[in-house]
Amino acid sequence: MPNIAIIGAGVNGVSSAIKILEHYRFNEPNTPIQVTIHSDEFTPNTTGDGSAGLWGPYLLGGTDEAKVYKWSKSMHDFLEKIWLSEDAGEAGVCLIPCVRLSTTESSVGDFWRDIVYGSNDLTPKQLQRYNEGRTVKFTSGLSFVTYTSEPVKLLPFLMKRFLRNGGKIVRQKVTDLDNFILSSPYDVIVNCTGLGSRELLDDQQMYAVRGQVSRIKANWIYTAILDESDDGNYIIPNCETVVLGGTHQVKDYNVNVSPSDKSFILEGCRRFVPGIEYAQHLKDWVGLRPGRGELRLEAEKRGGKVVIHNYGHGGSGVTLCWGCADDVLQLLLQSKSVSKL
Repeated sequence: MPNIAIIGAGVNGVSSAIKILEHYRFNEPNTPIQVTIHSDEFTPNTTGDGSAGLWGPYLLGGTDEAKVYKWSKSMHDFLEKIWLSEDAGEAGVCLIPCVRLSTTESSVGDFWRDIVYGSNDLTPKQLQRYNEGRTVKFTSGLSFVTYTSEPVKLLPFLMKRFLRNGGKIVRQKVTDLDNFILSSPYDVIVNCTGLGSRELLDDQQMYAVRGQVSRIKANWIYTAILDESDDGNYIIPNCETVVLGGTHQVKDYNVNVSPSDKSFILEGCRRFVPGIEYAQHLKDWVGLRPGRGELRLEAEKRGGKVVIHNYGHGGSGVTLCWGCADDVLQLLLQSKSVSKL
């Protein structure tokens, strides 16, 4: 019987676990399977739980665009299915209009714009509205419609699906991968530890990208606005709250709320929507995104077992999770060791 461990209970770990478990249950029902997630933290205490969950490739370093396109489209299709079902509310999936703005010469969303709905470049007149009072002007912008999938709701929804189909969880922090491989009963280990891979694997390509956000009560805001400048702000409505951001501070490991960053966020977002000044402030949050020069998704033999690595998703954990899980499953099925399990 295949006995598989997933290390990490973020959105990529849980998605990989679901893909593997459901493949065997529905496509190979005569093959018994056990899938277990090992993690010291589960929802609502993962890095992703504090994020807004807006679909969109972000902070992925030099990851191949063709792969990002495939992975992100898979997730967009998955979110569409949820949104059209009765599960949308439970999973925190909402359809949302968006405006992305850029100060660079390249067009916004060049390689993914056909995935979202109704993408259109902003006209000079539309850009002029956003440029009022700005020293550095926006040179291009894109309006479109896509999804948010608020992780604090999506993760419990996915975990419920995983457990309903026979998955198991173990609350354990894995600090020594080689010892875990040798001492555990698992045939295959899937590493979805995100930033934790820096220590677990001594992967010096991993680094933190610090993100700080504020949440407000402003259910009159319906459109996401995203400034893609290096020091840009963003406004992303969720189901009951609105997320104001944000920061992407490379190699900054400070998990405490910074008053200066909070001021930067609130003042910057007020320039887009002045009424934010009167909204109820709910809380501030800091998370460390798992940055890497290139997302790592590959299999290796280690300690006589198959180890599949799936980490380094930058600011695109939700956006890529379902598509990356597709590839995790394929790597598992292609592995010569799997046929011997």
